[in-house]
Amino acid sequence: MSEAPAILVLLVEDDEDVRLSTTQVLTLAGFQVEAFTSVERARARIGFDLPAVVVCDVRLPGRSGTDWLLEVRAIDAEMPVILVTGHGHIAMAVKAMREGAYDFIEKPFSSERLIAIVRHAIERRQLTLQVRALRDALENWHGIQAVLIGSSAQMQQVRRTVM
Repeated sequence: MSEAPAILVLLVEDDEDVRLSTTQVLTLAGFQVEAFTSVERARARIGFDLPAVVVCDVRLPGRSGTDWLLEVRAIDAEMPVILVTGHGHIAMAVKAMREGAYDFIEKPFSSERLIAIVRHAIERRQLTLQVRALRDALENWHGIQAVLIGSSAQMQQVRRTVM
């Protein structure tokens, strides 16, 4: 298998100061970030198997982050969506988690907390994409490949020798 692609962080935040500071925090932590001002602007980036996680404010002009969560999950149910809000309450957090949010963070939050949550979401996304790729490869293997599983140079040599 080839090296896993870098996982993007798709940040959706309408407040310019928060968007810029969050982008800077995540970038300094080593993440690739694409920032958007609204769900409508970010919507085109979402797709099945996209190597990305979403960090989205709940209250946005136009479509809300909680509404977009359902749309993202309809496209790819295993894409981690982290919701962020300055106006949250326990009922909102519980509802978001039941609807499939990966996590729910209240503003103000520490940079360390955000980085830790995003890092875990990225690890989960990488594993999800690896499992999907392996399942796809196994479903498409025939003959000797279906019996001798593995992609290392040694396994490839064994297959060539046997064939």
